[in-house]
Amino acid sequence: MAVIGETIPAEGAEGLTTNRQRWLYSIANLGNNIPYQAVGAVILFFYTDIKRLPVEWAATVMTVYAFYNAFNNPVMGYLSDRTKTRWGRRIPYILFGTAPYALAFALLWWAPFDGLSSPVSLLVYFILALFVWEGLGTVVSTAYYALLPEMFRDYKERTDVAVRMNIVQTLGLLIGVALPATLAALVGWTWMGVIFAVISAAALFIGLPGMFERESSVKAASIPLMEALKATFINRSFVTVVFAQTMRFFATNTLSAGMLFYIKYSLGADQSMTTVILATAFIVAGIALWPWRHFVANRFEARTTLMIAYAFTGLAVVPLGLVQSVVGAVLAAAMVGVGLAGLILMGDVIMADVVDEDEMRTGQRREGMYFGMSGLIITLSSALTALVFGWIAPAYGYNTALAVQPETVNTGFRIFMSIPPLIGSALAALSLVFYPLHGKQLAQVKKFTTERKSVSGEANISL
Repeated sequence: MAVIGETIPAEGAEGLTTNRQRWLYSIANLGNNIPYQAVGAVILFFYTDIKRLPVEWAATVMTVYAFYNAFNNPVMGYLSDRTKTRWGRRIPYILFGTAPYALAFALLWWAPFDGLSSPVSLLVYFILALFVWEGLGTVVSTAYYALLPEMFRDYKERTDVAVRMNIVQTLGLLIGVALPATLAALVGWTWMGVIFAVISAAALFIGLPGMFERESSVKAASIPLMEALKATFINRSFVTVVFAQTMRFFATNTLSAGMLFYIKYSLGADQSMTTVILATAFIVAGIALWPWRHFVANRFEARTTLMIAYAFTGLAVVPLGLVQSVVGAVLAAAMVGVGLAGLILMGDVIMADVVDEDEMRTGQRREGMYFGMSGLIITLSSALTALVFGWIAPAYGYNTALAVQPETVNTGFRIFMSIPPLIGSALAALSLVFYPLHGKQLAQVKKFTTERKSVSGEANISL
């Protein structure tokens, strides 16, 4: 294993990565996915249904948190683009940020106050814990995802590592979304947070030895912040991809955030069934990754593949508003899983194409800025999910102060689980009609990256 700061030759005749590097990088994805999936899936349920914080307060916190994320993601991406250290631009943030990030996640679930007796204290704790965790998480995740287009340079390599990343992501979804309620029932919410924090930190540290930065990319970007922001937002390829991904995450975040409420109040089933239903979706997604890559992604460009996946996912959520049993929900979840596989396979691949196009235009590698700005995906989707939850749940009678909820919440959570995800998926598919990076324009970018790679003589900076 190389030591920190060592320069090592590029792998393979064309600078391609090794099988070991691809797997280690992919394993680290578990460290990003578990905390973010758990927060997206159960944080609202934990602070409203368990800790009894008023639903309007919780929804407001999540909305403000989302816009806070909008600010810190591009700033962190910009800073990492301009960072100069012996370890490179990205790796130091992962190396030194992982432990604090994991600790902050564990503290989210400690919450020593009750919303009925001390609602203001619980609100303040929720705000502080959430915002500190998100800030540290942005440090780590932005650096991690910015490494993807730098380490993996062509479409075949990127789709290969995307399959591996998303096999790992499927495991992260199972742990972060499907297991919290079941694990919390066994050991409590506090220990659930501790266990997830330890797993996440371990995955990131295990993956670090496989990460590297190409020496030709280590030179820090020199574009001033405002100019960099302008260049990013006038990039039509980026804007259309970000809008599509925002709608995609709005759809999937709504599904994960509403599942516990849906199981409890719409299906009248034990909350442990949440694990079964979500596990079905994620296992099917993991199984479907290879067919998506082999039969769809290898035949079509990233744009077309994603449009098919968005359309399939939108149709798959409709039955969730209609089924009356857990069995029906499981079957619907399996169909959602098929569409989800296509979404998680191609999301980072299409963003890497955007980064390559930007380098062709500007002469600089600005992965950090682009992946930081793509934090708007999580930002706007989280804000939209919180706003829709804060509107639909009270409108249909959901009130955390009540010991027994009215029958109308059944309909409310059925609507929440079907209509918003359908709208989000449809808008995502339609937006990619305007995505310009396909056909001849995409071929031009690929030709540029191939020519650059053949003359660069790159070396790598690695742990």
